[in-house]
Amino acid sequence: MAKKTFVVLMIVAMLAVMVPTMAGAEELELVGELEGPTLILDPEQFPTEFNEAPMLAELVEKGELPPVEERLPSEPLVIQPLESIGKYGGTWRRGFTGPMDGENGNRIVSSDKPLFWDYTGTKIMPSLVKDWEVNDDCTVTTLSLRKGLKWSDGEPFTADDWMFWYEDIYGNRDIMPTPIPDLSIEGEEGKMVKIDDYTVAFEFPKPYCLFEEILAGSTLIGGGQATRQSRMSTGGAYAPAHYLKQFHPNYADEEELNKMAQEQGIDNWLNLFKGKMDWQLNPDLPTVTPWKTSSPINTPTWILERNPFYWAVDTEGNQLPYIDKIVMSLAENTEVLNLRAIAGEYDEQERHTDLQKLPVFLENQEKGDYTVHLDPAFNGSDTTLHVNQCYDADPEVAKWLQNKDFRHALSLGIDRDQLNETFWLGVGTPGSVVPSEDLPYNPGPEYRTLWATHDPDQANEILDSIGLDKKDDDGFRLRTDGKGRLQIELAAVGGMFLPYSQHAEMIRDQWRDIGIDAVVKELERSLAFTRSIADENQIMIWANDGSELLYLFPRHAIPVDPTEAHMGMCYAKWYATNGEEGKEPYPELKKAQDLLRAAGGLNAEGRIKNAQEIWKIAAEEQWSIGTVGQSPAFMGLRIAKNNVGNIPARQVNAQHARTPCTSHPETFFFKD
Repeated sequence: MAKKTFVVLMIVAMLAVMVPTMAGAEELELVGELEGPTLILDPEQFPTEFNEAPMLAELVEKGELPPVEERLPSEPLVIQPLESIGKYGGTWRRGFTGPMDGENGNRIVSSDKPLFWDYTGTKIMPSLVKDWEVNDDCTVTTLSLRKGLKWSDGEPFTADDWMFWYEDIYGNRDIMPTPIPDLSIEGEEGKMVKIDDYTVAFEFPKPYCLFEEILAGSTLIGGGQATRQSRMSTGGAYAPAHYLKQFHPNYADEEELNKMAQEQGIDNWLNLFKGKMDWQLNPDLPTVTPWKTSSPINTPTWILERNPFYWAVDTEGNQLPYIDKIVMSLAENTEVLNLRAIAGEYDEQERHTDLQKLPVFLENQEKGDYTVHLDPAFNGSDTTLHVNQCYDADPEVAKWLQNKDFRHALSLGIDRDQLNETFWLGVGTPGSVVPSEDLPYNPGPEYRTLWATHDPDQANEILDSIGLDKKDDDGFRLRTDGKGRLQIELAAVGGMFLPYSQHAEMIRDQWRDIGIDAVVKELERSLAFTRSIADENQIMIWANDGSELLYLFPRHAIPVDPTEAHMGMCYAKWYATNGEEGKEPYPELKKAQDLLRAAGGLNAEGRIKNAQEIWKIAAEEQWSIGTVGQSPAFMGLRIAKNNVGNIPARQVNAQHARTPCTSHPETFFFKD
């Protein structure tokens, strides 16, 4: 076992015991005790005989599938379920909101990550990888694969699949034009090497003590096949070489590939290849997830069916998953999804459920035959105003968005208490974007309220002092270029998680008191994110979930990720390419990026101090303006039918835990 087999992150050491104060919730026992399944790591305790789902046993009898013993690796992942050994069969009913709701499935099948976390979210555990080792100076991390593990089509899963991803996908700048920051330490890139058929290593020129946590986190390199090879993305550290080579110009004629693409209505081989490696869109793609797509996400019903070669078993040798199929039905919007959940039409649902409807969910528990659970999160702001520091389409607006005093005034103009009482039922924590005070990365309690209280008088004084002292007849501030009223656009994603547009409209109304005219633009998620990538949004309203574990998910705290950087894509590209692309940040932002870059070589104590400094800068700069957080509003209101077994009373609600995946959904089962 690795030298750091049970690495306990100080940043999340409190997750297993902390229960935020929520008025009335504890009396209703909605916030239960954190619990989950256990991984068995001692080979002496592994089962020696194996069983399979009846539907697979029938295929074995017909000769259409090898026996279960031949489908499992020599050392499968062994899971002790939370409550009991489950029963095979059944269809798990869920709701989803369309082709951009891929995380709805990603988070269920994220056990395909190299390493993962236990149910407390505090210990790194084996997952797809059997074992790992970090050398003494943290320059080499070696992964031992599970011998005999197979893709969902029965083909062997080996180190060659890792090297194919590294050399032919990551190494192809047409496919991945921007390097992954995860694979660099202090600006110097590492490399992946094959040791033998079942061993790969990541080698770095400098100590990279953080890398094993990166492999376990929701990161570009550690996300796994399902998470990082969806939505036409290409991260994830490995890929099915035997299948994808036929669509890659290193192994097939590029002209023929372009012709094939055009025959399918696709412009070129590149987008053909990306589509073929997207597990949500391509049912033919081999995967290593517990369920795989059989009806794609761009249809009204997204269907996942069990993977007959899944590599995990329970303690009695039953191959997982227990449930045969997951059927996600398209809901026209989140309102429809919530109505269906309240009516008891879903078997387990934590995504898109609306905290504002908590009283209605509770009122209908008996009628709908379900139980409500609340899973509080630890990020600072569920609804966050990410101010684009790279926006330049309107020079006047850009000048003010990039002005720290202007951002301070915008933040002081928000009445967070009104937002909390109206939309969070009073259970959230108003304040800035910094993580919970109970976590070591928090820079201090004073940073919760730094520039994050409601003080319209101070906001007006600031705006007057920076030159926005002239107003029109309606009391709105005028542009300094003589072109009329200053107007700020709030891009709010519609139909996702929280009612961002309604939050934006309340903030717009509050800003009238400081003379700021805001226009709310509700955008579909894919359009909003595309605009962010092009630096077209002025202020993007989104969450900052995951930022509580800053180094594992920094994109919601600092613009560093070239796939998502609502605070400024030009600066994220500069960071990711070591200055070869994008734009060099201004000093304060560059300092935060430099601190993040240096964190990989620090020990745990050093990383904590480093993160606190980053959060101090972020709170002062307000490139992301926080509102209300540390609540169950973002995927923390969970309903489960009473006939579903192995459902935890409380589960970790965090990006790195891929909620609900640390609860190991492959162990959920139907009692009846």
